[in-house]
Amino acid sequence: MPSQPNPQARRRWPLSQATARAGGRERRPSPNRCSSSGSAKPGGDSVPTIDASPLKSGRSSTAFALATAIVLAGSLGTSAKAQTAAELAPSGSAAEIRAQLVPRNFTILSSEVAARIDRIATRVGEHFKQGDVLIAFDCVAQRAQVVRARAVATQAEKTAAINQRLAALKSIGQLELDISRAEVEKARADLVIADAAASKCTIAAPFSGITVEQKAQQFQYATPGQPLLEILDDKTLEVELIAPSRWLAWLKPGYAFKLHIEEVDKAYGAQITRVGGRVDPVSQTIKVFGIVNGDASELMAGMSGRAYIAQP
Repeated sequence: MPSQPNPQARRRWPLSQATARAGGRERRPSPNRCSSSGSAKPGGDSVPTIDASPLKSGRSSTAFALATAIVLAGSLGTSAKAQTAAELAPSGSAAEIRAQLVPRNFTILSSEVAARIDRIATRVGEHFKQGDVLIAFDCVAQRAQVVRARAVATQAEKTAAINQRLAALKSIGQLELDISRAEVEKARADLVIADAAASKCTIAAPFSGITVEQKAQQFQYATPGQPLLEILDDKTLEVELIAPSRWLAWLKPGYAFKLHIEEVDKAYGAQITRVGGRVDPVSQTIKVFGIVNGDASELMAGMSGRAYIAQP
C-alpha cells in the first residue's frame, strides 16, 4: 500500500514554488534571530521581538567613558606628583638621596646599684627637664652607710684635735698624733664613698627630652648595668645622609639643600653641619649630617624622606 504524505509536515515546512522549480530547499527561520518587525509562529500569530543593538551600544559607551575617566585621573595624578617633585627639587642639576632624622642627644639609662625600683617618674611619651629625677631606688642600706661614715669621720676629727693638744703638752709622741690625723683622712674617704653609693639611688635626666621606651617596671629588682629607660632629646634633631664620597670635593659645612619629609608631606630648608670622618671603601659613601632651618616642632626622630642637593 503506498505511503500517504504527512499533511502537518507540509504545513510546518512548506516549499515555495520558486524553490521547487529551482530544485532548492528553503531555510527554516532561526528562532534566535531578533528583529523589530516580529516573527511568525506556525499558527499565524506574530510575536514582537526586541532589537538588542541599542543596549549593546549604550553599554559600550558607558564602559568607554569609565575607562577614559580612569586614564585621565591617572595622568593627572602622575602630573601632580611630577609637579611636586619639580617644586621640591632645587634649580639646576639636583641629586636625590634618602635622609633620616636622628636625635643629637639620646641614651639608655641603666642601673648602677643592686636594689628594688621604688619609683619611675616618667612614662613613654612624657617630656621631662634636665635634672628631673626619673628613677628612684629603695636604698635604705646605702643611706645608713652615709650616716655611719659621717659619725666615724666626726669621731676621728675630735680624736685628732685632742691628740693635737696632748702633743703640745708633750703628753703623747709625734707618732700617735700622725696616726690620729691619718684616721681623719680615712674617715673622710669612707664618707665620700658612702655618699657616692647613695647618690646612685636616684637617676636624674642628663638633658631635657622625652621617654621613648621603658625597659623595666616599678617595684622590679634591678641589677647593676640593667637597662631601664631609653630617652632622647626631641628638640635638637639632625638630618643624617649617606652621600657618595665623590661629593667631598664640594659638599662642605654650610651647604644648603632642600628636605622633604614623607610622614608630614612637607618640604624644609636645611644645611650641612658636619661631614663624617671615614669613607666606606666598599660602597664609596660617607655619612653627612645637617640641620633643619627654622622651627619644625612637628618633626620627630626616626622620620625619613628625600634630600635634594644641587650639585655645583
